Amino acid sequence: MEIISLWENVPGSYDTEPTLEYYPSEHKITKGTIICLPGGGYTKLSAREGTDFARFFNSLGMDAFVCRYRVFPHRFPLPLLDVRRSVRYIRANADRFGIDPQKIAVIGCSAGGHLAALLSNYMKPIDYEGCDEIDDFSPYPNASALCYSVIHPTIDSGNIRGTFKVLLGEDRTDYSDYSADILVNDATPPTFIWSTADDDNVTVINSYLYAKALREHNIPHEMHIFPHGRHGLALAEESPHVAQWKDLIKNWFKEISWL
Repeated sequence: MEIISLWENVPGSYDTEPTLEYYPSEHKITKGTIICLPGGGYTKLSAREGTDFARFFNSLGMDAFVCRYRVFPHRFPLPLLDVRRSVRYIRANADRFGIDPQKIAVIGCSAGGHLAALLSNYMKPIDYEGCDEIDDFSPYPNASALCYSVIHPTIDSGNIRGTFKVLLGEDRTDYSDYSADILVNDATPPTFIWSTADDDNVTVINSYLYAKALREHNIPHEMHIFPHGRHGLALAEESPHVAQWKDLIKNWFKEISWL
């Protein structure tokens, strides 16, 4: 594993430097790659949804990256800035990594899923961009995968509203500009979605709303809702039925000709 600094001089405030971790596959069979965005409610980053995910994708023959993006007390746009920079950095260094710059996927869990959806759909410029030639590259992924993701801020869930407050601040009353289902557009990349029907932390309605928006814009997508499973299952070793998502996403990558 290689730790990569995304900037020579990190823009915006930080107490720990945002980084990109590179996990090359020992049995690489594709020039497609994936960036893993761990969840943690924008207050921390889950190891199980970062390093473990990267090693899983390595086992499929795919290079993987983990973006250690900034979390609270840092707020928007810094997390999005970090993941946009990650896509740009990989694209700018595609030859070095031996990847196809048009086959960069992103996968996120929970709040990391919200960030992956923002990365896929938020088209407005944000602060601190344009500092060097790397920022000339497109920040948008070519495919995305969302795992039990936060999507819509007004769903009746304290956990979801809390996630948006952490990202955007306590003083906001309207979070609709950052509701990922509302942001879906004709340029949204093909998407793989999974969740569990009885997740009592981030309701599955988030996934349904995002899939509905994808359908309305004719964006290719695949969604799997498993009947039972707690929030934050990650690779789901404790739940063999839910663990099928790993074979399903492998098949999905084959369907879109990445594996």
